Amino acid sequence: MADQEDDVRALLNDSGEPDLKHAIARAREVVDRLDNVVLNIAVTGVTGAGKSTFVNAIRDVSNTEVGAAKIGETETTMEIKDYPYPTMPNVKIWDLPGLGTKNFKAKTYIKDVKFQNYDFFIIVSEKRFKEYDIMLAKEIQKNKKNFYFIRSMIDQDVANAERRWVTENATLQKIKNDCQENLMELGSPPVFLILSFYLEKFDFSKLQNALERDLPDRKRDALVRSLPVYSRQCLEKKYNTFQKAVWALAVVSGGITAAPVPGLSVACDVAMVATFFTTCYHSFGLDDKSLTKVGNRVDKPILEMVKESAIVRAIAGKTFLSSKLAARLGGVIESVCSLIPVAGNIAAAGVSFATTRSVLEEGLKELYRVALKVIEMANLN
Repeated sequence: MADQEDDVRALLNDSGEPDLKHAIARAREVVDRLDNVVLNIAVTGVTGAGKSTFVNAIRDVSNTEVGAAKIGETETTMEIKDYPYPTMPNVKIWDLPGLGTKNFKAKTYIKDVKFQNYDFFIIVSEKRFKEYDIMLAKEIQKNKKNFYFIRSMIDQDVANAERRWVTENATLQKIKNDCQENLMELGSPPVFLILSFYLEKFDFSKLQNALERDLPDRKRDALVRSLPVYSRQCLEKKYNTFQKAVWALAVVSGGITAAPVPGLSVACDVAMVATFFTTCYHSFGLDDKSLTKVGNRVDKPILEMVKESAIVRAIAGKTFLSSKLAARLGGVIESVCSLIPVAGNIAAAGVSFATTRSVLEEGLKELYRVALKVIEMANLN
């Protein structure tokens, strides 16, 4: 019984709340925010700037996949279109029509694209930012929303300059200087140099840092969880975000156990834990599609290596994962409830918290370890 009391004290200590009722209420709020937070990102710019390619890249979707934003040499985005993240449908990228096109005139653009619906704007250009870009940024400033300038297709500039014996660093600095000079009337805001096909190159990590800095906590976590894994730093941010969810999920598990409904706890624990691991699995880029894409790019058998992990195999075979979790979580909890009919439910909450937290932490660490190995093999360190 002393061990069970220790488990309950640990639950309350981790929650920062005075009693079980308040701890469970706070945890449910945290879990609800993690699962249901909405983030809307608008991508805009003049025709042909590479908006749709960027939209696909940050969703980790190739240009030819079903559900990808259409690309082409002429204007292909003729209407406002949302593209949810494949594994986080509440996070959406909105591909907006080019500013100044036939159906979206400059004077009414802000109203026509339903400006108020987006958390922030990304303005894309393949060369110097034009009058329309600056005008749009001014309107965004007036409405007190954030915007970020992206200069796309950087590889072409670097390749052309190298033919003239100009170094990559010199070319990148010249591009930034030119863009910021062009944007001087806006206070020379930072310009992020992006290569959509290789997000690990140039300034994508700086862009991510800027977005995280400016977003509120709950939306920041949604952004981090949704982005493709393009570096070790990106993976570590994802890992830290999921670690925050472990406490809340474990407390909610304890709360369910305290409810005197036989069998409810195990079923709910299994569903929550399986969903959590599956979300981590996709966010870390360990699904077959993501691994095949990375393996083809570096010409290494990454998919086969990852399948050596028992938890990755279990997640890929969904039924097997549920059965393993049920076996791990069920026995201890049910036995405590049967021994002490009333007080046992409170004690079981502590046991459930400790057991579920242990399972979550172990699984998360293993998925992180496998994802680190993928990054090493893909030379994304």
